[in-house]
Amino acid sequence: MSELALNGQEAPLYIKVNARDNVAIIVNSGGLPAGTGFACGLMLREGIPQGHKVALTDLPQGFPIIRYGEVIGYAEEPIVAGSWVKEQLVRQPEPPLLDELEVANQVPAPLPPLEGYTFEGYRNEDGSVGTKNILGITTSVQCVAGVLDYAVNRIKKELLPKYGHVEDVVALTHHYGCGVAIGAPDAVIPIRTIANMATNPNFGGEVLVVGLGCEKLVPERLIPSEGGGDIVTLQDHHGFSSMIQTIMALAEEKLIKLNARRRVVCPASELVVGLQCGGSDAFSGVTANPAVGYAADLLVRAGATVMFSEVTEVRDAVHLLTPRAVDREVGQALIREMKWYDRYLDKGEADRSANPSPGNKLGGLVNVVEKSLGSVVKSGSSPIAGVLAPGEKATRKGLLYAATPASDFVCGTLQFASGANMEVFTTGRGTPYGLAVVPVIKVATRSLLAEQWHDLIDVNAGTIATGEATIEEVGWELFRLILDVASGRRKTWADQWGLHNSLNLFNPAPVT
Repeated sequence: MSELALNGQEAPLYIKVNARDNVAIIVNSGGLPAGTGFACGLMLREGIPQGHKVALTDLPQGFPIIRYGEVIGYAEEPIVAGSWVKEQLVRQPEPPLLDELEVANQVPAPLPPLEGYTFEGYRNEDGSVGTKNILGITTSVQCVAGVLDYAVNRIKKELLPKYGHVEDVVALTHHYGCGVAIGAPDAVIPIRTIANMATNPNFGGEVLVVGLGCEKLVPERLIPSEGGGDIVTLQDHHGFSSMIQTIMALAEEKLIKLNARRRVVCPASELVVGLQCGGSDAFSGVTANPAVGYAADLLVRAGATVMFSEVTEVRDAVHLLTPRAVDREVGQALIREMKWYDRYLDKGEADRSANPSPGNKLGGLVNVVEKSLGSVVKSGSSPIAGVLAPGEKATRKGLLYAATPASDFVCGTLQFASGANMEVFTTGRGTPYGLAVVPVIKVATRSLLAEQWHDLIDVNAGTIATGEATIEEVGWELFRLILDVASGRRKTWADQWGLHNSLNLFNPAPVT
């Protein structure tokens, strides 16, 4: 809910999310000064910046601080109504106990099917559909990255102009392949990630791997089991020119095949959309993420696959998710991924409090609990139909939890490996993040950011905070934009400017 003051040129505005909440966030772009009064009778005792929390009632020491209807912490000292609820005044609660979670006991009823929505995509022989038409060249080891980058530059300059239906040539480079414990249990994560990236639908089934010849990750492990891929081993060549000529010759063979692809009408059910957030703020959970969650429900209703991720930004809200698991097996798989990550952080002598970032805190988030409660809203209200381990390929439709770190770049890479042909990215503080391999739609949490970055933000969800638009309206706007971008009818700002970040593997296995 929101309340407006009775006077003033710009009415003071705060947002209270849930009836149980005893804090609210300040909406006004410049924040509000001490003495500001609201129609409800609340008066600010001190100036509070935009997005930061005000105490709606007196909060005694040790009293629960509630936002989203959930406890985000406990008052370290008495907080008087109208005061700024600062980070240092909030003691972080313990995370939910994983072995005590309720599982699959509140499975949402399926929403009515959404029929008749289509996009123009590139249909592949295996039945998958791409939203781009790209030649991706995979590497088995970092040693070859410089050679491949040189070859790709020449391919783009000398070959790509001849094949007008191919959008780009991308080198899938990384820092894996040698000096690694290739047989360690967790090595499966980077290996399957690299292999699954090579077969993303946007590459049209054309797999080309460049290896060195002495690496631990032998290139053959990256070729699809059904075959059809090609390998260039640099140590087999006599000189640098031979390496480049071979790579270019094989690349041209694949460009010829990719150039024959054409966009065809495909049902929206062929979309595989990854959802993530970066540079989050206190508005993320009330504007952009709810709108994305609404769009996610529309996609699921249309039969599509939707993935939400970021373990540390789910862990403290997992008790809200396991009841939505479609069955006990899915619920236990979600708990399994949370436990794995708890152990991973313990081994690194870290914990979930390492998240959020300084920018998140400047945007009003006091701890990872508050951040998590706002993050999981991206998942909408559909049943959770499946869980993917990091880098695992999606094989079913519906809403999936794809376990990833919260890092934007690692999360995006893992979602891409899981088969995402589109990503939606919400931001409150702002980030120019983009990927060459899939379109990334940017959604701003605040109108001020959308205005400041008018040529970087694709959708402004800040209008929800000011009452100019509803969650449903922005959700539909995003859903339609997803179809347009997937069809090539519209370009994201990141693609228009060519703002493309590197792919980044998640490698929890030892380096020898």
